[in-house]
Amino acid sequence: MSRSRGRHTEFVHHFEGAQTLDGLLQLAGSSCDTYEVLTRMRSAQAEGQPHDAVIPTLFQGEPHFSSPEVAQRLFQNLLGLWDLLEEGKPLQLDEGPRPPRPKKVKPVPPPAFAPGEPGSEFVEAAWRYLEDEEKERTRRLHSFENRQDALLGALDVAGLTDEGYAVARHLLFELHAMMELGWPPGLVSVDPAVLEREDTKAPPVPKALTAYAEEALFEAEQDEEHPLSAEELARVRTLVRRGLAGLWHARKGS
Repeated sequence: MSRSRGRHTEFVHHFEGAQTLDGLLQLAGSSCDTYEVLTRMRSAQAEGQPHDAVIPTLFQGEPHFSSPEVAQRLFQNLLGLWDLLEEGKPLQLDEGPRPPRPKKVKPVPPPAFAPGEPGSEFVEAAWRYLEDEEKERTRRLHSFENRQDALLGALDVAGLTDEGYAVARHLLFELHAMMELGWPPGLVSVDPAVLEREDTKAPPVPKALTAYAEEALFEAEQDEEHPLSAEELARVRTLVRRGLAGLWHARKGS
């Protein structure tokens, strides 16, 4: 589940030149340069194919970006180049001195919230860090699967649809990873029975984590390809809410 949050500048198709596009492609992990992109785009247009049939072929797997701004600038350039070719306008690929190459900034984790609670700023920074840092995300996923295997086992038999199960599992993973990032002592295993009962005596979960979960569930309900039905959403919401409470109270030393 990858979500777009925060403020974004206006998206405008604009080709800034071969040198800029070369740098952006390199940052995203593509082995192509502007000339290769041109060749593929011209071939696609001659065959009547759309741009979204060409752009994914420029990358081996998913492209990687150091920030949403770099991602936006790359796709603005690619679509701007596509538009110029489609309109038959002349291209000047050598435009003088090379502009500064966008700097690849290594993502850094947000400061821990322990011994307090996470606020919305921490949650925003944490999900962006996990989204951008693939190795860290993989490491946290292994931790989640090993530490919370009993919780996942209970989720397996909860009777959800494939889509509902995927949403619940991924969301609980994200929440687990955020808590590990912000609570250095870590988490203990959660009693899987929390998915079956409402713990009315436990202190409340921080609002920032609850809000994150609710926004993710809303997006799952609105998903264009596999939206959750109202009935399924209600079941997933209950399981996620109880799982979140269990994870929050599984912090070591809390």
